[in-house]
Formats: sequence, structure tokens, C-alpha cells
Amino acid sequence: MELKLSTRGEYGLRAMFDLAQRYGEGPISLKSVAERQDISEHYLEQLFASLRKAGLVRSVRGAQGGYTLAREPREIKVGEIIRVLEGPIAPMDCVSEEEGEGTCARAETCVARTIWEKVRDSIAGVLDSITLEDMVAEAHRLQPKDKYMYYI
Repeated sequence: MELKLSTRGEYGLRAMFDLAQRYGEGPISLKSVAERQDISEHYLEQLFASLRKAGLVRSVRGAQGGYTLAREPREIKVGEIIRVLEGPIAPMDCVSEEEGEGTCARAETCVARTIWEKVRDSIAGVLDSITLEDMVAEAHRLQPKDKYMYYI
């Protein structure tokens, strides 16, 4: 069994991180995000339609248009992005975050269900504890200190 995000979640998070890195610089074109993140611009358009509908990004029309985060990076949690693009967090259907979804006949007496609930809660806890601002800070920390070293 693999607990794995689809490309929707992976690429959407990378694109949102890209906007967070440029927060305050004005609208960012999807074309530039697509180039930096090596993601199809057409695919990003689909993802950003969902992110805009969920209120996580704003679109700006015109020659200098593009997208901006709808809130500050410190206010957007990774879990929000993943839920918009992937749906409820659940390692098994029987423990979906959605009320009343995925219940089975054995739900009340299933010992394994309590394990899947703990897995779900752990994953959700991690995703909901990390903001886009945290990701930007981690990226700065991971950048090589000698980035501008020149060799002769």
C-alpha cells in the first residue's frame, strides 16, 4: 500500500511555494511559475482554477497580470492546499475527514480502523502545522552558503 499524493497535490504545492517565495512582488504569471517549476502551464491553469475557487489565490487580469496568494504565506497551511487539490486526507476510505463518508458495516468493531484514524490524524497534523512561510524559510536554510563562490 502506498500513501501517495497525485501530481495535483505535488505540483500545486510547488506552485504555491513559488508564489510564496515571491510574495509582495505583485502578480506572478503562470508561465514563469511553469518554467521555474518545470510544470505544464496548461496543467497549472487547471490547478489554479481550483485554488482560486477555494480562496487561496487571486487572479489579476491584464498585461501585468498573473496570480498572487490571497493571504500572507504565514496564513496558508500546506494541509489547506492538499485538501483543495486532493480532497480529504484519509489513508483508507473508512476514515475520511468528511462526515459520514466511507463507513462500512464493521466500522464500530473494527480494530484496524483505529489505526487508520491515527495515521490520518498524524498526516493531517503534520500538513496543518506547516505554512508556506515555513517552506520559504526552509528553502533559505537549505541554500548553499557558498552559492556565489567563483573558481579561477
